[in-house]
Amino acid sequence: MKTPTFRLAAAAVLAMAIGSAQAGGIEALQKFNADTDGISGSFSQSVQSRNKTRNAQGRFSILRPGLFKWEYTSPYKQTIVGDGSHIWLYDIDLAQITKTAQNQAIGDSPAAILSNKDALSASYTLKEDGSTGGIDYVLATPKRSNAGYQYIRLGFKGDDLAEMRLKDSFGNQTTIKFNNLNTRPNLSRSQFRFTPPQGVDVLTQ
Repeated sequence: MKTPTFRLAAAAVLAMAIGSAQAGGIEALQKFNADTDGISGSFSQSVQSRNKTRNAQGRFSILRPGLFKWEYTSPYKQTIVGDGSHIWLYDIDLAQITKTAQNQAIGDSPAAILSNKDALSASYTLKEDGSTGGIDYVLATPKRSNAGYQYIRLGFKGDDLAEMRLKDSFGNQTTIKFNNLNTRPNLSRSQFRFTPPQGVDVLTQ
């Protein structure tokens, strides 16, 4: 027969285990933000709307704070560069570039969250959202009612960012899976300068 002392000790151990499990995602996010000044890798993206699903792949690099390059390589070619002042969206197939002030365009987007350490906690309320397949999730819900996303869900496998799941204000759901991550890339600010190719139209917004 188990004594009351034994039962109390067992309950305390169980509570500690549950607390540790619940702390996984947010602790991983905090460590990621504290330790990571640059990151590079590849990604696969799936956007599910009401009528169809679109898939894409590419590579990315980020230098905190505020610099990023997001390059789609398949099934279309498109480059998005944030140079700290402007965002350049280069649609290679259309031979067209859109230039926008970065502080106006970036908002609460994934690029803002990944390229600035404090963006997520400043604009979203964070809570643990369980674990699946060895990935600990954090659910981020916007503090503002007019944010572009209903929620953002970040998944960490250990200390590594594994994926982001986003649901926008129109109900579209985007899943981005990260691969081949390097959290100590040799990046310089010059790599995030964008020079429009000759003969390509530049539209300023």
